[in-house]
Amino acid sequence: MSPAPETLDGWYALHDIRYIDWTGWKDLTPAQREEAVAEAQAFLAAAERVEDAPEGSSACYAVLGHKGDLLFLHFRPTLDALLALEQRLNRLALARFLRPATSFVSVVELSQHGAAARAAAGEAAPGGGGAPSPEDQAYLERRLKPKVPEMGYICFYPMSKRRGEQLNWYTLPPMERAELMKEHGLTGRKYAGKVIQVVTGAMGLDDWEWGVTLFSDDPLQFKKIVYEMRFDQVSAKYGLFGSFYVGRRLTPASLAEFLKV
Repeated sequence: MSPAPETLDGWYALHDIRYIDWTGWKDLTPAQREEAVAEAQAFLAAAERVEDAPEGSSACYAVLGHKGDLLFLHFRPTLDALLALEQRLNRLALARFLRPATSFVSVVELSQHGAAARAAAGEAAPGGGGAPSPEDQAYLERRLKPKVPEMGYICFYPMSKRRGEQLNWYTLPPMERAELMKEHGLTGRKYAGKVIQVVTGAMGLDDWEWGVTLFSDDPLQFKKIVYEMRFDQVSAKYGLFGSFYVGRRLTPASLAEFLKV
């Protein structure tokens, strides 16, 4: 049996995508809409300031296309904190006009494919497997507890690894999995400074196995990085992908403009 690579797990994540009932929203009086918008702005501002938890990060995006209108993204230390945010949104006056499009519950994850491969081969970890340096610890903190970047655009998609009769990611030898993931990582590094990626694991939490969230000020970079990565063997042979959602960052102030009729 191939050993499962260990994962380092950080904050929980909720991608909450909603449709807006524009017809019902337009039927409100201007005063009713103004009051509902002010309440929604206060909710978003409080979530961005993380007033509800010791730590975390939140943002809202206007979704392009037919698959949704608003995407609320939250990172929090616990699932209970995410549930509280979801309930708080559902209590808003605006929520009367929000319809679920889809959602994704997961946890920020760093997979240790290389460590699993070394263990299967009976090799020691680099550095003797001692405690991480302060620099390494700071790096892990940033990766496992991500702050939503101040970038203009988001691209989110769920994915899984193939488990068919001919190709099965989970039966590959650990060293082969590690090499394939290393190749994939090298492709991603070409986009350093252009795209920030957060990978979240969802096994046992949602229908897909992982969620990939990309941030950039140039949405064309989403096409470029995803296209190039499709040629990596790990994607070309073993990747299964769900729907893609692309959105534009909304601040509390720009949320009012987005909801204007």
